[in-house]
Amino acid sequence: MRFEFRLPDLGEGITEAEICGWLVEVGDRVEEHQSVVEVETDKALVELPSPRAGRLLNLHHPEGAVVKVGDILLTLEDAQELEERPPSYGIVGELPEAEEESPAGVATDKAAAPVSASEVRALPAVRTLAKELNLSLEGLPGTGPDGSITADDVRAAADLVQAAPLEKTAADVEGERLPLKGIRRVIARKLLQSQQTNAFVTNMDEFDVTRLWALKQRERPHLEDQELHLTFLPFFMKAVQHALLEFPRFNARLDEASDELILQSKCHMGIAVDTPEGLMVPVLRDIGSKSIIELAGELQGLSERALQRSIALEDLQGSTFTLTNFGSYGGRFATPIINPPNAAILGCGRICQRPWVVAGELTVRYILPLSLTFDHRVSDGAEACRFLARIGQYLEDPGLLFIESI
Repeated sequence: MRFEFRLPDLGEGITEAEICGWLVEVGDRVEEHQSVVEVETDKALVELPSPRAGRLLNLHHPEGAVVKVGDILLTLEDAQELEERPPSYGIVGELPEAEEESPAGVATDKAAAPVSASEVRALPAVRTLAKELNLSLEGLPGTGPDGSITADDVRAAADLVQAAPLEKTAADVEGERLPLKGIRRVIARKLLQSQQTNAFVTNMDEFDVTRLWALKQRERPHLEDQELHLTFLPFFMKAVQHALLEFPRFNARLDEASDELILQSKCHMGIAVDTPEGLMVPVLRDIGSKSIIELAGELQGLSERALQRSIALEDLQGSTFTLTNFGSYGGRFATPIINPPNAAILGCGRICQRPWVVAGELTVRYILPLSLTFDHRVSDGAEACRFLARIGQYLEDPGLLFIESI
């Protein structure tokens, strides 16, 4: 009996994944729960285990292919059937020992038609040779038994490639082509979808955060003794969470099917983290129940795991509001794109010293630029201005976080 292992539902709206690498080869004996393939979603890099044991008959997609949930990844021959039927072993692998005959009794033609990646038949030694020659076996005709690809087939194809004239296209002359794949491709699709399905408006303002600056500088050495790096982000998160209590529409999700706005009971904050592979958004849950120090520690751990690509899938799901801190890269204002299904995202610019009027006197203060992008279907500009101003009040006077906390 054959078993088809299909791409499972990986949760929270994920509909497809890219195959980053196969961890097994055709002909391998696969154990139950053994990792067989590494896939990348818009959330994380995941190794998928086989739910059954058996011999691997077929890999249905090459590395780099994008597969949908429910698509067949591989086919196994059931382990119980293998135990009942002794296998036939060759010197370096398993292949049919003779050509099959057609119904009329005539042997099939050895010059087989080109085969797809899902039908490639080749011994491990032949696959190794193809890799050494930088040659894909997909579409290569095989002259071995049952259309299998032999070492001579690979060498002949490599000779043809080497002898073929190189034709330079306009794109080759202009510069290098970089494939849009992995997280970068998923980000491109999601952001375009977000732009096409939301009514974007961005509101910007500046706030005097001199007292917050002094507070952070004062407490930072104490926390460094505890190996905790204190940044402004935990303060931003707390300020937003408090403001959302007064302006819950920005902590909501729009159900378009029922034309209903679902107000979230808790604030789960997505924090945009820049990684070499692209932007990831780990989620810190229930901001209202955690202190600044707790948020700093949790943020530090999540950011490190995101950079190492070891973050769990559940840590990238369920945000109700998103923060992005482009100020750490020198940015001042921006128009950040909403992270679906959130209704808003706050962009934090670079804090810098600037001339500022305080009580009628010109002085130098630490100024924070903020950019709030929101879905205009959920709220109006006037309410967004009040919401952003409220966030600014908490950041200008951090003491309010203690006075008004619940």
